[in-house]
Amino acid sequence: MTLLHVSDHGGDGPQLVLLHGAGRSHADWDAVAAELTAGHRVLALDLPGHGRSPEISSWTMPATVHSIAETLAAHGISAPVMVGTSLGALVAVEYARAHDDVVRAAVNLDGFWWGRPGEYPGAERVGELLRAATGVVAPPEYIEDEVAHAARYGIPADRAEAAARAAARPLPGGGWQTLPQRPAAQQMFDELDRLGALGVTAWLAGVACPLLLVQAGRPHGPMPVAGWFAELTERFARGLATELAELARVRPTITVARVEAGHAMVLEAPEAVAALIAKFVRELPT
Repeated sequence: MTLLHVSDHGGDGPQLVLLHGAGRSHADWDAVAAELTAGHRVLALDLPGHGRSPEISSWTMPATVHSIAETLAAHGISAPVMVGTSLGALVAVEYARAHDDVVRAAVNLDGFWWGRPGEYPGAERVGELLRAATGVVAPPEYIEDEVAHAARYGIPADRAEAAARAAARPLPGGGWQTLPQRPAAQQMFDELDRLGALGVTAWLAGVACPLLLVQAGRPHGPMPVAGWFAELTERFARGLATELAELARVRPTITVARVEAGHAMVLEAPEAVAALIAKFVRELPT
């Protein structure tokens, strides 16, 4: 049995399980969770190899879903709404697919990979850059750099620092080990490529529970970015919006929404994210 680290925010009401993005941790959810505990039972998990959770022998989606199931059973969670951001959003949907007998619904906060190979030129380059940057040993000033970067997106320094510290492991020499470590990180990105290659519509086929699919309103945030990357993100955002609108039109169990923030919306706009989740859960069929 592999039990994952859980941050139990308490609360009473519908059960919410919060899953973070790649290279992040449960702490990204702290501000959102604080808004939700008045009307919900809220748990935030560290995915395998992330934060304070142990590694698993192979970072595959089925193994990750299995570890989450064991962890939720140990905490008495029986009818959750699975809520994820980025990587965690894909995991939330896959958990709902595997446990459709108990999951009430799933919320996907901007958890959409780049699609079929060749569909979005430049996507392969992004994948290579992410693989190269994940699971590395960072210098002692890593936390300060993360806080400065977050400030450009309007994320308060205390929130950014707590999230950065929770997502990395301090090393004796003063540096930081970013997580997950390299072997698991490579497997994790392989899983993202596998699911993304299906395309969003095919990927969501067969997921029976209600789904809330949320797209970030600012594809690459306020910072200047390379022209090729701006073109990629804007083209992807347009294609994704079209595909999501069609899904909402033909599948009554799918709700589509947008948050005027970047990909890190749970850190940038926690109040808006929490309000959207609460409204969706409140309107679920009983």
